[in-house]
Amino acid sequence: MKIAFVSQPLDVVIPPSQNSIGIWTYQVARRLAHSHNVIVYVKKTRSKQKIENDENINYKLIWALPNSILLKLSDKLARFSNPKKPLYTAKFYNLEYILQVALDLRKQQCDIIHVQNCPQFIPIIRVFNPQSKILLHMHCEWLTQLDYEMIENYLQKVDLVIGCSEYITDKVRRRFPHFASKCQTVFNGVNLEKFTNELNQKREKDNEIKKLLCVGRVSQEKGIHILLEAFNKVVEEYPQVHLNIVGPFEELPKSFIVSLSDDNQKVAQLASFYQTDKVTGKPISYLEQLKNKITPEIAEKVNFCGPAAHTKIPKYYQEADIFISSSFSEAFGIPNVEAMASKLPVIGTLVGGIPEIIVNEKTGLLIESGDYLALAAAILRLLKDDNLREEMGENGYERAIQLFSWKSITETLVKQYKDILEG
Repeated sequence: MKIAFVSQPLDVVIPPSQNSIGIWTYQVARRLAHSHNVIVYVKKTRSKQKIENDENINYKLIWALPNSILLKLSDKLARFSNPKKPLYTAKFYNLEYILQVALDLRKQQCDIIHVQNCPQFIPIIRVFNPQSKILLHMHCEWLTQLDYEMIENYLQKVDLVIGCSEYITDKVRRRFPHFASKCQTVFNGVNLEKFTNELNQKREKDNEIKKLLCVGRVSQEKGIHILLEAFNKVVEEYPQVHLNIVGPFEELPKSFIVSLSDDNQKVAQLASFYQTDKVTGKPISYLEQLKNKITPEIAEKVNFCGPAAHTKIPKYYQEADIFISSSFSEAFGIPNVEAMASKLPVIGTLVGGIPEIIVNEKTGLLIESGDYLALAAAILRLLKDDNLREEMGENGYERAIQLFSWKSITETLVKQYKDILEG
């Protein structure tokens, strides 16, 4: 098969620094490339200026307007537009990028065109590629949050809709029952070899100081403010503990999640964290607000590590004792799987696809989002029980092997490709 992946301009696919969708594209593409012709379209950046071939993947680097300019424009115009039709869902948004992609795809004559997370790209790709099979792969809830007629129009032009969790897929099926037959789930995965190798390089953990770990973008929907409130309570009872927060300081625009969540009051209330300085009128970053919440008692115990290359991430897991995800909104949550592959017990929230990853009381603990007292209680329970931490870590590792290896995910995807080509 000749397969093309169309990345969001926001995605970072080429190592070492990648975002979650970029990781998915890279890990699947490199496995498909062993026996298929694979092209990956990505935005050209200053560090990547030439077409590259890596592990038999043909990268096509496409010029596009800077993400920062478009995101700021989208957020500023959000107050004047229908929240169900934000600027970033319009067909002309990133037109300079997707038009180049669609025209090059016409030359390539691909069997499969796999579009990541951008339903607005579909009509333009379809115009120039009427014979190709087009897949739309969603890593968020936009298909069930945005304007019904607009999304229905986009979905009419795709051959398969993939959700990164059954949570996403089932919501699409229920909103568009006439498209239910072309909706399937393909999980995100984890590079088991990389995390297993790190496990084999045993590090001596500090028996006196326990380490908590949170990995992900430092953004409002990730609930880091709840984690800090919980950590305050934990330190009162168990002072021999540190918290590492690993991830880029990148906030999603309010219009991406918060403004669309009128059916989820907890997420909608995150609007209070999009603040501006009353004197200067400049935005007050979420990170700045978080640091203002850190009390003197925990100041030396909390470390915002910043972004890390994905190749460097395993060592953070290996040094940790407990992994925590305090999200209010999470379509899947790759770090939860990475933690399980590192034999860590995982504390997560009952949102999105997280309950499909964590088995409560077996591989970790599930709590309600926004409940810092419940989160503190879960952390303390695991801190005080070495045997429970070890048992949950082992169970999680077995589950990661069974469900979330990139090999099995790629095999599932190939079957779905063949089904739509034969259908």
